[in-house]
Amino acid sequence: MKIHVRIYGRVQGVGYRAWTVHRALQLGIFGFVRNRRDRSVEVYAEGEADVLTCFLSDCRQGPCLARVDEIRPVSYPDAPMPQIQCEFKMYPTV
Repeated sequence: MKIHVRIYGRVQGVGYRAWTVHRALQLGIFGFVRNRRDRSVEVYAEGEADVLTCFLSDCRQGPCLARVDEIRPVSYPDAPMPQIQCEFKMYPTV
């Protein structure tokens, strides 16, 4: 299963990407996280359905300084997608 979402709120400058990588690695999820120029964070993740459900729930909370206002599914990529390997990585802003 896979999820591809954009996360809105106070999610840049608060360690959200590093937190996401750490949590994804704990759960054994593959994918990436990156900041977007509109101040959102984009997350693409692949894994078992129950694990992704837990991960998405955790993403609604985020690290202690974050405030998540909304999580929206991405219908189609509007920026080049990194090649997904057997890891979870942080990529530069697009």
